Amino acid sequence: MADVEIGTKAALHLQDKLGVTSVLEAKKASDVEHSETAWEALKKNRKAVLWSIMVSMSVVMEGYDTILIGNFIGYPSFAKKYGQYYGEEKGYLISTPWQTGIGMASTVGTIFGGIMNGQFITRFGYRKVMCISLIFMAAFIFITFFANSLSVLLVGQILCGFSWGVFATVGPSYASEVCPTNLRAYLTTYVNLCWAIGQFIAAGVLDSLINRPDQWSYRIPFAIQWLWPAPLLVGCYLMPESPWYLVGRDRIEDAKRSLCRLTSNRTEDELNGQLAMMVHTIKLESEITSGTSYIECFKGTDLRRTEIACFAFAGQILSGSTFAYVPTYFFENAGFSSNDAYKLNLGTTGIAFVGTILSWWLIAYFGRRTIYVGGQIITFVLLLLLGIVSVSSHTSGALWAQAALCIVWVLVYAMTLGPIAYSFIAEISSARLRPLTVCLARTFYQIVNIFSQVVEPQFMNPTALNAKGKTAFFWAGTGALMLVWAYFRLPEPSGRTYEELDILFHRGVSARKFATEKVDAYQDVNEMVKTEPVEHHEVTTQTKTE
Repeated sequence: MADVEIGTKAALHLQDKLGVTSVLEAKKASDVEHSETAWEALKKNRKAVLWSIMVSMSVVMEGYDTILIGNFIGYPSFAKKYGQYYGEEKGYLISTPWQTGIGMASTVGTIFGGIMNGQFITRFGYRKVMCISLIFMAAFIFITFFANSLSVLLVGQILCGFSWGVFATVGPSYASEVCPTNLRAYLTTYVNLCWAIGQFIAAGVLDSLINRPDQWSYRIPFAIQWLWPAPLLVGCYLMPESPWYLVGRDRIEDAKRSLCRLTSNRTEDELNGQLAMMVHTIKLESEITSGTSYIECFKGTDLRRTEIACFAFAGQILSGSTFAYVPTYFFENAGFSSNDAYKLNLGTTGIAFVGTILSWWLIAYFGRRTIYVGGQIITFVLLLLLGIVSVSSHTSGALWAQAALCIVWVLVYAMTLGPIAYSFIAEISSARLRPLTVCLARTFYQIVNIFSQVVEPQFMNPTALNAKGKTAFFWAGTGALMLVWAYFRLPEPSGRTYEELDILFHRGVSARKFATEKVDAYQDVNEMVKTEPVEHHEVTTQTKTE
């Protein structure tokens, strides 16, 4: 009864806003989204797909720089410039405290940037926030490029992190709002592919410059970051604003114009139906909760949605990505030469790229929950095996076996946990609170990332525990905890419109029953249409039956 009451209020609001037939138009648009194949949706929404791809390309910069700093720690010329000499056997090394500091610097920046970004997007929209962030990004790169000490580099990384905090949250949010149900998963997981592209480029640059003895071996990689802001700034200035944002701001005509720019071959009735469905969803959510602030993310059903987004995202790290996803430092400490370590790293980033593309095939046949839980199981087993090999043998063969297990781990991660997490954070959140929820998830991810960046050097650094491959046991333990959480708390959003997800959360449906629970966001339509002309409903009912 509660669902019907809320739906009735939403329908009345929709009729008031868009006319007496708008409820039926919204229902028809919802039915079309369910019936369309992915190819049909792609043909009608190819403009939205292209704009989404362009916005997500900003994440390439974050992926590029993330792997830069992590790998510079083991980079000979970088260590000689910024590190200390520990004798002939160990050579130049960045001390553990500074490893932690420069590793966490951009993370701290992204936390503050992400938190501010949630409020900025809610108020100013995606387009303006992206343009301003790209301008600041281009300016802050100067600090890291000209840094003459670890202190200056630390400040530069923190400031760059402000913009990266925007890019990592705008990509999946914008994709989920401009693309229909059948394309949401592909475009939100594409964000992870952008990470892989950035990391692959960085790995190639690092591998090509590792034998260069002067300062340009690490300054050139920093300078390459200037390639992205200018073209992305032009693209973001021209991109259409999210119609969901415009509807939430009660700018209905602007939302319709944005829909026209995002879609192709849609009739006026289809556009009106899409717009009506958005208005209906926003009103449906406002009946459940009011306001668009961070506080609302921790109230009622939105608390559960915030929890799912946060832990699904943090599961990337707790599954062992800090240890296995960027393994150059692990390879070096395990006994590989610098050249071999960076070549292996280049190979793993290439595998991550391929793995993300393969994840799209998995999405076509399996639910998001199945892929995520399955990924947690397999990565957990691989980490256990890696730790066992490290303890049982110290031969050259055992070393290569650990490297092979690490590479397989990256492939599994890139097919499952890496990309699917982005789908969850964008789809699970309510439409009204999506920017805020995604930013909270990203912030929680970065807080967990700080923990991992404090712990990982302590395990790996030769001047600390020097645990090498045995570190895998620790991350296997955190992965086991995430597996238990995912099994009991992670729902299946696949094939659900945002209206249906709102109702499922409002009902408090168990995560394991999300995929099978029957729900109709327009179950109150028959009551509402009684106020309309009989002839109109007879035609509508007949069409529906056909």
